[in-house]
Amino acid sequence: MQADLYPSRQHDEPSWQERMDPVVYRSDLANAPIAPEMIERFERDGYLVIPNLFSAEEVAVFREELDRMRQDPAVAESGKTIKEPDSGAIRSVFAIHADNPLFARVASDERIAAIASFILGGDIYVHQSRMNFKPGFTGKEFYWHSDFETWHVEDGLPRMRTLSCSILLTDNEPHNGPLMLVPGSHKHYIRCVGATPENHYQKSLRKQEFGVPDHDSLTELADRYGIETATGPAGSVVFFDCNTMHGSNSNITPSARSNLFYVYNHVDNAAQAPFCGLSPRPAFVGERENFEPLQIQKQKYL
Repeated sequence: MQADLYPSRQHDEPSWQERMDPVVYRSDLANAPIAPEMIERFERDGYLVIPNLFSAEEVAVFREELDRMRQDPAVAESGKTIKEPDSGAIRSVFAIHADNPLFARVASDERIAAIASFILGGDIYVHQSRMNFKPGFTGKEFYWHSDFETWHVEDGLPRMRTLSCSILLTDNEPHNGPLMLVPGSHKHYIRCVGATPENHYQKSLRKQEFGVPDHDSLTELADRYGIETATGPAGSVVFFDCNTMHGSNSNITPSARSNLFYVYNHVDNAAQAPFCGLSPRPAFVGERENFEPLQIQKQKYL
């Protein structure tokens, strides 16, 4: 087992630690699958929005399948579905890359996977996937957090060599609870307080209460870097680093939001025993067995 280079939830007071890992693992930017300045922006800000990477017709195909799954009783009872804490409406369906043939193909689509592979410097696999819904009027907020803090402590990912990719299936506007990020926050690791409860994932995927940063640290990050929103039309894609501080407001507008969400991890950074000393989260939340590299290729959906 590797040493715990990013300890968290072990002390009574929060603290900061500077990042020890690269953000972009390749330096030959001329060979990147997107413009070099976009890679540089990701390295600087810890996130990147690429508008209209998927066509309206492709988005329609994805949404049709998404709507079918939402209405499928077998999906609702699969044990891989997370519901809103109050209304009971479906919030997320996990492991779509493993359970759904269409969304498995999307995971290996070179338009997104090749970018992730370049940034992470080689072969990648899907650590987690899901489709997310934030309904109009009742969609709840998701509090500020760094994904890596949870993936490290509860899943056992040793290093920061992981990123997230969100394919927007609806227009993300400033008013309907879009993803908010603190650009530059990925350079700092915030050690959180509070010991991890057993089976924490059952509550944290609905409302996270452990592994969240303290108010003083969030204030300092916001004062230093500001807060930005990842907005764009359906078909756009948001990439963000595993340690970028992010969250989202509730959605009280009529405009529902939905997305396909893939977490790519480098094969050399595969999950080991969790650093909290507890049993790992289920494999549908964080992959623990299949670390075979994705076969990245062009995909057609029409």
